[in-house]
Amino acid sequence: MKAKSAFSNTDAWPAEGTRGRGKPFRVLIVDDSAAVAAQIRNLLTAEGFQIAGAASDGQEGLEKYQKLYPAVDLVMMDITMPKMDGVTALGEILKFDKNAKVIMISALGKQEEVKRSLLIGAKGYIDKPLERKKVLDRVLRVLKA
Repeated sequence: MKAKSAFSNTDAWPAEGTRGRGKPFRVLIVDDSAAVAAQIRNLLTAEGFQIAGAASDGQEGLEKYQKLYPAVDLVMMDITMPKMDGVTALGEILKFDKNAKVIMISALGKQEEVKRSLLIGAKGYIDKPLERKKVLDRVLRVLKA
């Protein structure tokens, strides 16, 4: 039998949601659905990400981003929300910070809004229903780009 030290130590591997030295990526979640926001929160925190904040509409999301800046690495934002939709909020966030990384969350049938978001400057999008692997792949691709 091999000595214990001969096996790789999986505890030494960094969590997906961390960058060098174990410092977590910080994410702002903007979604009017409490269930979707909780799903994103649970998925990301399980991978070591830190939730910097949450908002339930685009206007609140913009205000939180401005308040938290520069302590936000990524915004995950729904497209369809009350007060200010996600596409408008995306544009306002990018006016404030041209380097902001925003991933849009879209329900099926919102392809025109997704296209507009990408043209404005969103770094990607994720379709609902959310799938763990797709969410993590897209988030990590955007953060490490």
